[in-house]
Amino acid sequence: MFTLAEVASLNDIQPTYRILKPWWDVFMDYLAVVMLMVAIFAGTMQLTKDQVVCLPVLPSPANSKAHTPPGNAEVTTEVPKMETATRQDQNGQTTNDISFGTSAVTPDIPLQATHPHSESTFPNQEAKKEKRDPTGRKTNLDFQQYVFINQMCYHLALPWYSKYFPYLALIHTIILMVSSNFWFKYPKTCSKVEHFVSILGKCFESPWTTKALSETACEDSEENKQRITGAQTLPKHVSTSSDEGSPSASTPMINKTGFKFSAEKPVIEVPSMTILDKKDGEQAKALFEKVRKFRAHVEDSDLIYKLYVVQTLIKTAKFIFILCYTANFVNAISFEHVCKPKVEHLTGYEVFECTHNMAYMLKKLLISYISIICVYGFICLYTLFWLFRIPLKEYSFEKVREESSFSDIPDVKNDFAFLLHMVDQYDQLYSKRFGVFLSEVSENKLREISLNHEWTFEKLRQHVSRNAQDKQELHLFMLSGVPDAVFDLTDLDVLKLELIPEAKIPAKISQMTNLQELHLCHCPAKVEQTAFSFLRDHLRCLHVKFTDVAEIPAWVYLLKNLRELYLIGNLNSENNKMIGLESLRELRHLKILHVKSNLTKVPSNITDVAPHLTKLVIHNDGTKLLVLNSLKKMMNVAELELQNCELERIPHAIFSLSNLQELDLKSNNIRTIEEIISFQHLKRLTCLKLWHNKIVTIPPSITHVKNLESLYFSNNKLESLPVAVFSLQKLRCLDVSYNNISTIPVEIGLLQNLQHLHITGNKVDVLPKQLFKCVKLRTLNLGQNCVASLPEKIGQLSQLTQLELKGNCLDRLPAQLGQCRMLKKSGLAVEDQLFDTLPLEVREALNQDVNGPFANGI
Repeated sequence: MFTLAEVASLNDIQPTYRILKPWWDVFMDYLAVVMLMVAIFAGTMQLTKDQVVCLPVLPSPANSKAHTPPGNAEVTTEVPKMETATRQDQNGQTTNDISFGTSAVTPDIPLQATHPHSESTFPNQEAKKEKRDPTGRKTNLDFQQYVFINQMCYHLALPWYSKYFPYLALIHTIILMVSSNFWFKYPKTCSKVEHFVSILGKCFESPWTTKALSETACEDSEENKQRITGAQTLPKHVSTSSDEGSPSASTPMINKTGFKFSAEKPVIEVPSMTILDKKDGEQAKALFEKVRKFRAHVEDSDLIYKLYVVQTLIKTAKFIFILCYTANFVNAISFEHVCKPKVEHLTGYEVFECTHNMAYMLKKLLISYISIICVYGFICLYTLFWLFRIPLKEYSFEKVREESSFSDIPDVKNDFAFLLHMVDQYDQLYSKRFGVFLSEVSENKLREISLNHEWTFEKLRQHVSRNAQDKQELHLFMLSGVPDAVFDLTDLDVLKLELIPEAKIPAKISQMTNLQELHLCHCPAKVEQTAFSFLRDHLRCLHVKFTDVAEIPAWVYLLKNLRELYLIGNLNSENNKMIGLESLRELRHLKILHVKSNLTKVPSNITDVAPHLTKLVIHNDGTKLLVLNSLKKMMNVAELELQNCELERIPHAIFSLSNLQELDLKSNNIRTIEEIISFQHLKRLTCLKLWHNKIVTIPPSITHVKNLESLYFSNNKLESLPVAVFSLQKLRCLDVSYNNISTIPVEIGLLQNLQHLHITGNKVDVLPKQLFKCVKLRTLNLGQNCVASLPEKIGQLSQLTQLELKGNCLDRLPAQLGQCRMLKKSGLAVEDQLFDTLPLEVREALNQDVNGPFANGI
């Protein structure tokens, strides 16, 4: 037999799970324990004391002879006498009848008739009585026959429920216990429940929860005071909206354009929070991450809710089943039973009257069990009513949002919502404190406190450096936010914020009067209204790098004094058919627009800034740019770059840009440039860059573009240079590097204004003497060719400052290099052994720029 402790362990749930046990589950657990005790008590009593006692029913006097067993003459003669004596005793009314049908005397004890009390006063009669033979109705059954009949009738006469009630009650109770706690044990729900209870306990005890709620109370009290004293006294830039990130009604541009502009209200000064210990802060950060992941994992399914509903339905059905069949057997348990075992051939009797000694107690226990089951069932029905009365797969933190400043606490659903509903039945304070870790505002405050504690003014000052433009620059990378001390660096020129998803720019940025350039790399920064006003008036250059166009902050489109805008990221929407760029109409002073994306057409929004845009740069990632009609409207564009756009010809829309001065079509698939004659209408075009294409020949019509000063054809497939190129008298820079050119035409001497010539990476073997008539040459790159000798006329290039000769077939250098007074060793790219072939005085003259700075430095 099971002990009570062993069976009760089936209902033993870890103490940490008690927060998920509402009052009805706890009450049902106690009722199950009581039912368990009743079942065990009844079973123990039945095993130790349950028995049936049976006596045969003797035949009546009329047919006693007919039924007298053979060989029992004495019995037949004495039975009538016993009956007569018995009647005389009954007439005398001094004896007590003994009924065989109701007697509980065991069959191995002889029965004796009771005599009148008057006879017991005589001693001699007492002596005679003691000598008499035992009187009573003899059955002529021995002890073994009685045992046999008792066992036979126990199984035949007793109803089955009287024999198996304790075991059935035990089985039912165990099933109810298992059903009550199955959702704690089922593998697919057990892990979720354990994780939830663990996180909930840590959130409840976290120091950050207390600090966040206490700060909320401080903020609420301060805000109430501000309202009482009068909201009209607030500055115009302060937003009184209760929702963080909502547009400020005091910003006229926002109302006009209809942008969803997240200008946050300045934080009202409140008593500063006590700085968390580093350990507490790290634990709180870890809790935010755990809660976020747990929510994402649990909200996807409602398995816990369904399992709880199913187990409640099972318990209700079990209650109805037990009640229905048990009520029918209450009256079947009785003390007296008639038994007809059909063993007359063994005992001589056909009918027996039996008594069940445990009948009274079993009946009382059964009634008690039914009463407990009824209470248990009513609680199950109440549980079902609670389950279906309200939508338990949805949970709202509306009260928490009203009582705290964390208005962004989201509502949850499915299993997450159900678990919180269960916790509310235990204590609603758990859900309130748990909601702190669902709020992004709370998480941001925690990060802000930890961030400001770590990044002090002194530490930030150490990270300030000077960039190539000799400006003071600060680059912050992968932080949880922007430290407050950043805005105390008032002399900062450039601020770079990279991979800071929760960046917020407060009003303190107005202290940074030198700030003119801002970089936002995957950093959708939010700004307060005062900060926005400062950026709108002072910011000149903005770099925004993003993955999706939605990451571009809305306030970027409202910076009216912005001069340069650099957008790097995917500007196409999901269907790749329309550009997600907002209107640029407010950027009234924008001069330079740099777009690095995967465009299929020039965004029509760019036409908003067409009247004042002077430079447009489009760098595609290899996506073919098909539609360029918008370019025709950019009449004031002076510089145009269309790089890596998979262009196969020069777009005709370019020929309408009358003010175009520089055109760069780098890294396309242009093979022919017959349209180049149309450039003659672009009178201001001075620089043409067609490098990194697949151009085979330069058409003679290039001579009509007479104002060209710079011509770039490097990294193409040119095999020769047409004479027409050398008719461009204004040409100062010619770059034909990395082609297949084998000869330099003698007409090159006509380029009297040529200052930079790049022929690196070709197949030139002879340098014409006319080349050295270009006396204004400053740069001459001849590397990686087949030049065998360098003419002595190189000395005529008196203004030469850079000469590249590496990778040729030279065996010596002419001494006339010394006549190139501007040429120094730093500008001469040549092998060391060739340099050593120069005379000593020439080498010393070339080395003067090397020794000079060192001497001055020392």
